[in-house]
Amino acid sequence: MTGSPRLAPVPRDACRPDIAELLAAGAQATGGADNVSATLAHHPGLYKRYAPFVGKLLSAGQLPARDREILILRTARRCRCEYEWHHHLRIGAEAGLDEATIAAIGEGPGAARLNGFERTLIQVVDALLDQHTIDDELFAALRERYDEALLIEVLMLVGNYAMLAGVLNSLRVQLEGR
Repeated sequence: MTGSPRLAPVPRDACRPDIAELLAAGAQATGGADNVSATLAHHPGLYKRYAPFVGKLLSAGQLPARDREILILRTARRCRCEYEWHHHLRIGAEAGLDEATIAAIGEGPGAARLNGFERTLIQVVDALLDQHTIDDELFAALRERYDEALLIEVLMLVGNYAMLAGVLNSLRVQLEGR
């Protein structure tokens, strides 16, 4: 990320108690991705409603963790969001993605290292970001593996992380320690 943050993260001790509590819980859940939450805390009402939504996508979603991280990493790469990419490298590794697969996710659907369904997930992200829809072929490929709830979760997950990437990039949210 180039340039200074447009909004500095809000210190936890400067927040309302309910927001400080959410920030503490978020820091524990994300393993250190504090700057995104502390920046969103500039809008306490929105952050208070958004934090549980994202938390549910990550912790209570039904997608297999590996598939979820493929979708998030591809979205981060396509949206050129260094913050998301950096934090999900660790989460992706914890979900079973090795370095070669992560590199292939960044390369795109033509990467030789990808298996058929990994390629499908990447194509879904690319289609959603390029056309804001997926065609019948991609939908059918997802449908072979996922039920209705998971189909919706895939679409919501990519949409959420694309939206968040735009916010993070526009506000120039910095990686922690920079």
